[in-house]
Amino acid sequence: MADQTQIALFLSAADKAAKMILETVQQDGFIDCFSHLDADGVAAAGVISKALYRLDARYRVRVMQWVDNKIVSNIIADKPQLVVLTDFGSGYLQLLNDNVPDVKIVVLDHHQITANVDNDNFVQVNPHEYGIDGATEVSGSGVTYFVAKALDCKNVDLAPVALVGALGDMQDKYDQRSFGGLNKLILEDAVQADLVKVVKDLTFFGRETRPIHRTLSTTTNPFIPGLSGEEDKALTFLASLDIDIKHGERFRSLSDLDEVEKKRLCSALADYMLSKGLHVEVSNLIGNNYVLVNEEPNTALRDAREYSVLLNSTGRMDRPGLGIAICMGDRGAALEESNSILEDYRKNINKYLSWVMEKPERLRELTNIYVVNGEDYVNEKIIGTVSSIMVAGLPNSQKPLIAYAKVNGEDAVKISSRTTEAALQLGVNLGNVMRLASEKHLGTGGGHNIAAGAQVPMNQIENFVITADELVGRQLKGEIFECDDNH
Repeated sequence: MADQTQIALFLSAADKAAKMILETVQQDGFIDCFSHLDADGVAAAGVISKALYRLDARYRVRVMQWVDNKIVSNIIADKPQLVVLTDFGSGYLQLLNDNVPDVKIVVLDHHQITANVDNDNFVQVNPHEYGIDGATEVSGSGVTYFVAKALDCKNVDLAPVALVGALGDMQDKYDQRSFGGLNKLILEDAVQADLVKVVKDLTFFGRETRPIHRTLSTTTNPFIPGLSGEEDKALTFLASLDIDIKHGERFRSLSDLDEVEKKRLCSALADYMLSKGLHVEVSNLIGNNYVLVNEEPNTALRDAREYSVLLNSTGRMDRPGLGIAICMGDRGAALEESNSILEDYRKNINKYLSWVMEKPERLRELTNIYVVNGEDYVNEKIIGTVSSIMVAGLPNSQKPLIAYAKVNGEDAVKISSRTTEAALQLGVNLGNVMRLASEKHLGTGGGHNIAAGAQVPMNQIENFVITADELVGRQLKGEIFECDDNH
């Protein structure tokens, strides 16, 4: 975990980026902002938007799937005085330097850095530059938060949004699903400002919004045989514990249970799971939940994990503006419409998962990886969510999953790769695999060791898969690739 020297160097870089932004605003310059489309990227866009809004800056924010020639074309056409990239950019510094070297660019990212570019117009804030793990210790929205805080200390009220982004990237990796590193500093800001409360409780998804029986029957992390996917059995289980599922006409959620009921439920679940041999899963039943105290109880924004899924759905369903508006404080029309988008998003995920499992050939097992071909059926913007869900249920947890789908309207394929902690311990680094395999086959790629992505031409996908399988095999044998030093 990061030490004080590393943190100081990182914060110094954040100050430098804030200075460049502030100078542009003071000169009435136009700022072009681009961010990634996942929960972390939408949260980062919300943080930078609110910070620039408070400065009365002239700016525009757009959410994109990756940095490519479209962004370069936008920059050339807009002629901004400054470009800010949040939650992506560190893997595309060479592309930017080759095409827009004279434009001032601030990169606020946490992904692995694929090339170091010597350009005084570029300022980069990335934890990897200081030996800080960008996959577990700070997210893109977290990096953006530190810059926003350097711009004005009142932006500390954006700390909860940064935590939502970190949870979207599943960075609650420490003991009892806690935060570490720079994320822990953000949490301390949020708690001290009375914006977030940490509650030790069952960590099932939906603790604020889902009826208790539905929370139990829809849980996949952990998967509980006999309860997961069995709503009627979940109802019977709760009835045996004398836990009422309704208060009046309203279904109760986990957050509605009193302490006695929670202890009774936790104890019964632990006994039940032990009887099924789920010893490791029992130890993960209780963990940290992050409650946004100023949000309405029993809403998706009250629990930070649910908030992150809401943001993810707006980005993946081509409505990121709604997510940004919510991050900036809209609790009216934007929130209402986002809840509708979230329902559609969940339906699409279920539809895609069912489609993949319909035919064995849609999930292939190679020597070192699993491969899912989403064809032109799975939306390429949701293929990452599909791979994240599927990797947890693979027969061999030491093999990464690579899933891909056709990019709508283009002769290209979007690739999303995910793996497990077990594979990381054996030396797998998907960020490097995606970068090297895509570069070999006329594409681009990169990311984290545990989650990464790429894009290649359609006619290169089979060659890409073969190369990725070979590269993972080499990593499992202990071979070290270029950039394995977190750069």
